Amino acid sequence: MEWLVATMIGLLIGCGIYLLLRSRSFPVVLGLLLLSYGVNLFVFAAGGLRVNQPPLIASGQPYADPLPQALVLTAIVIGFAMTAFVLMLALRALSELGSDRVDERQGDEES
Repeated sequence: MEWLVATMIGLLIGCGIYLLLRSRSFPVVLGLLLLSYGVNLFVFAAGGLRVNQPPLIASGQPYADPLPQALVLTAIVIGFAMTAFVLMLALRALSELGSDRVDERQGDEES
C-alpha cells in the first residue's frame, strides 16, 4: 500500500512540474493544481493517517494527529484562492495581449 501512495505522490508531482513548464497559461494552472494535490497527499502520508481514532488524547488510548489534517485543510483553501487569482490573471493577459502564452510580451512577434 505504501508503494501505491508513493507512486501517486510522484506521479502527481511529476505531472505537475511537467505542466508548469508548458508555454500556455491553462496547462500552467493545471500544473499548479496537480502539484498542490501531490504536496497535500505527501503531508497526509508523512503525518500518518489513522482510521477510527479520536483526534483528542484520552488516557492511554491511541489518537489521530490533527496537525496534518489542519495543514492540508489550510493548503486547500490557499490553493483555491491562488487558482482563482492565477485564472483571473491568465484571462486578463489573454484579453490584453491576445495570446495565452506565458512567455510572450506585448511587443514580441511570433517567429
